Amino acid sequence: MPNTDTDLIYSSPKAQVKDFTFDAQVVEVFPDMISRSVPGYNTIIDTIGRLSQQFAKKDTFIYDLGCSLGAATLAMRKKISVPNCKIIAVDNSTAMVERCKMHINAFKGDTKVEIIEGNIQDIIIENASMAVLNFTLQFIDKADRQSLINNIAQGLNPGGLLIISEKVSHGDLCIDEQLIALHHDFKRANGYSELEVAQKRTALENVMRTDSVEQHITRLKAAGFSHVSPWFQCFNFISFIAIK
Repeated sequence: MPNTDTDLIYSSPKAQVKDFTFDAQVVEVFPDMISRSVPGYNTIIDTIGRLSQQFAKKDTFIYDLGCSLGAATLAMRKKISVPNCKIIAVDNSTAMVERCKMHINAFKGDTKVEIIEGNIQDIIIENASMAVLNFTLQFIDKADRQSLINNIAQGLNPGGLLIISEKVSHGDLCIDEQLIALHHDFKRANGYSELEVAQKRTALENVMRTDSVEQHITRLKAAGFSHVSPWFQCFNFISFIAIK
């Protein structure tokens, strides 16, 4: 996989911190940024691959919605062994899609991968055995989230799996403050300064709108998923499995 740089985007004081975007600057440092910012990220990616080994069916599609640089797609591609299964990876960032194609092409595999630049809300989900929303839904307008989950549920075959990983809030100020403090300690332990932590938080304030665990579960059940449960949590980061 092509080399990436250390994340220094917020290391210098900024007169005005702009809203976070997945632009070319972020793409260059994204693997370093996400591994130092999201506790358990590698475990989540590895487990997505393991789950694909169980849920991928022949002659079906798997959707990686908000694929960024393709980490989940690659994890699944390495584990899938059934014939004629295709991964469709989607992202609306031109810079991400261009780099994702490089990453996918660097690793050959039997499972076909199609990379699409576009909004995940516009993708028609069909004949799917599995779908992944890995830290993606939190960047979608809250008013559009239920319809997106409904669309995924409708396109999944019976027994199909949806994985959703998200940063969550808890509706309890005391708990939220404690988990945020633990997360900031995690970032400091990974080499981020107080300035970087503060400026990154400001950049995300207007673009990342978190839901509670209960809101996620309610939304998934309303979409028709029969079995819903968190399978991983570290601080205020969580991943759910939902089976149709």
